[in-house]
Amino acid sequence: MQFQGCINLTVNLLNSESSATCEAAAGLLRSISSINLYKDVVAESGAIEGITGLLSRPSLTSEVKEQSMCTLWNLSVDEELRVKIANSDILPFLINSLDDDDIKVKEAAGGVLSNLALSHCNHSMMVEAGIIPKLAKLLKTDMEGSKVIRKEARNALLELIKDRYYRILVIEEGLVPVPMVGAAAYKSFKPGLYSWPTMPDGTEIEQTSKGPSKFGASELLLGLNVGENAELEEARKNAIVGRTQQQFLARIGAIELDGKRESQSDIPTDNRFTLLPWIDGVARLVLILELNDEVAISRAAESIADSSINEHMRTSFKEAGAIKHLVRLLDHNSFAVRSAVIHALERLSVSSSLYHVLEAEGILHPLVCTLKRSETSGSLMEKTLDILARILDPSKEMKSKFYNGPVNGSKMGIDAARSLDASARLTGDNPVSIMDSRKELLDSTVITRLIEILKTSPSNLQRKVASILEFITIIEPSMETIIKVDVSSGLEAVFQQKAVKDKEADVEGQELDEYALELEEAGLAVSAASRLLTKLLDSEQFCQKIDSTHFTKLLRKILKSDIPLRNKDWVAACLVKLCSISSPNVDFENPINMEVTLYETIPRLIEQIKLSLSPETQEFAAVELNRIISEGVVDSTRAVASEVGIFPLVNLIEQGSDRAVEAALSILYNLSMDSENHSAIIAAGAVPALRKIVLSQRSHWSRALRLLRNLPV
Repeated sequence: MQFQGCINLTVNLLNSESSATCEAAAGLLRSISSINLYKDVVAESGAIEGITGLLSRPSLTSEVKEQSMCTLWNLSVDEELRVKIANSDILPFLINSLDDDDIKVKEAAGGVLSNLALSHCNHSMMVEAGIIPKLAKLLKTDMEGSKVIRKEARNALLELIKDRYYRILVIEEGLVPVPMVGAAAYKSFKPGLYSWPTMPDGTEIEQTSKGPSKFGASELLLGLNVGENAELEEARKNAIVGRTQQQFLARIGAIELDGKRESQSDIPTDNRFTLLPWIDGVARLVLILELNDEVAISRAAESIADSSINEHMRTSFKEAGAIKHLVRLLDHNSFAVRSAVIHALERLSVSSSLYHVLEAEGILHPLVCTLKRSETSGSLMEKTLDILARILDPSKEMKSKFYNGPVNGSKMGIDAARSLDASARLTGDNPVSIMDSRKELLDSTVITRLIEILKTSPSNLQRKVASILEFITIIEPSMETIIKVDVSSGLEAVFQQKAVKDKEADVEGQELDEYALELEEAGLAVSAASRLLTKLLDSEQFCQKIDSTHFTKLLRKILKSDIPLRNKDWVAACLVKLCSISSPNVDFENPINMEVTLYETIPRLIEQIKLSLSPETQEFAAVELNRIISEGVVDSTRAVASEVGIFPLVNLIEQGSDRAVEAALSILYNLSMDSENHSAIIAAGAVPALRKIVLSQRSHWSRALRLLRNLPV
């Protein structure tokens, strides 16, 4: 370094055609760049550009690759140089080098990529270049002498998973982020050395021997093999393997052996993670839930929530026994633990196959207790309602009631009974205790709290509360408890939301997509509340108590609002039911029925004609729409035109069935009686289609001719 220009000369040698010269030059640059004082000098001499050009050659020896990439490894320690390296054309070469046969080349490429991942600005380029599958493969493959490359691959992925979207990609590759809690935390783990083994999810195994062996060998072998003739699902086998491996490591004190070295790391304890193959990762997280360390439990629960990205992972956690521990921890003294646990349960409850397992584990009681607490935070309350609304789904409960006969004298459906029975075998509970836990929902304190939330919460929570209240009306058909509480005020609050108050809603200063999202949420809440009100109207006691005129007025306004059409079906049904209660003899002249027809039925039929892929559905919608218009419902033709119904009707006369064409021609003829619709009918391409029908003498050609004569052509 005492000779000025020496580095420049060395960089020039990278252009040599001699492989030995290139190797020597790259090796010299590697040695010099390992000294922090000289890194900038090497970079300023064009080493990055020279190495990029060298590595772009089609055939290089492993030695040249190794020395060149090790130079980049040294330079990439500097943040500014990391960005420069990532922006060069060398990134694809580095990623492809992870598949090289030479372990030294792999290690060098992994080291560079690990350093590049330290800069967040490089993440998108690296992910788009396909780095995640390559690094994940290295961690899942146990090769001899691969300790260095596995470490670098893990470090790179740990940086990438700080972004939640990239974390999902890593988990999809079969790796699970697991918190490093320190070897000392595992000392509180107490395995059942002399207890008869069970499945990870709690299923008991039939005991065949008279007693445990002196050293627990028979229990261990049974836990690994579960009998020669045992027929186990793949998920359950993986759960057994994972639990056995992780508990063995915990019992011999081999988990996080390098805890002393990690304790000296600059990374705070609360932020350290490792990545494990999913079988081991799932088992390790469940094992941490059994420890006494509150921070460790919280971090493990959060990792379970983050890892529950698909059905496979959620089922794996269920088989590993996570649910029983998470439900137990809902009663923990620590608020941080409860928050993390309920987050994990909320993510797991996305799977409909786990509903009965969650209920059988006794989740309803702690959730109801959380619901009762007025000091419960907003996010915790939202997750609690999420879980309850999924488990207590009134649609699924109603389906379970349609069965061919009683099940053990109960009125549960066959599928529900079987699921509850299977879940009960896992936990030692029985369907009776599950039904008892549901009775807690009938407590007036719980219902009062739900109605309070209904009156004061945003649309997304109102929808869930209305669904839960509807479920309560199913398990208590008399509805006495819910009627005693002022449920009308809660429904009124939902129906008077700002988003549905007026069709001419003021959206100035508000982005259109935000307004659309607000309408979507409001529509879902209104639909759920309308379902609840429709159900409550089955009670004569409630009908006497409610101000039907006031609610009719509110629902009529909602029917004319901008909420999505699919959310108006229950509004229309509720209006019709309100109308039938107050005036049993109704027809189309009734203003309520007429508004339902104009603002819900006609738009829905037009949408079916326009979007349905089923010819039968299109035909039915056209025939029904023609019936409504033929019966002379006031403003029905204007409603069809305003809903842009002319274009799909013209398409139907070209492609529909004979019956659908006949109905569409009749509707278009009625529309053509108003000259204001002529331009729209012509613009939709009706004239060529009608002429084609007439000239080909197809059926209904006379109707087509009548329509043509009505148009100014």
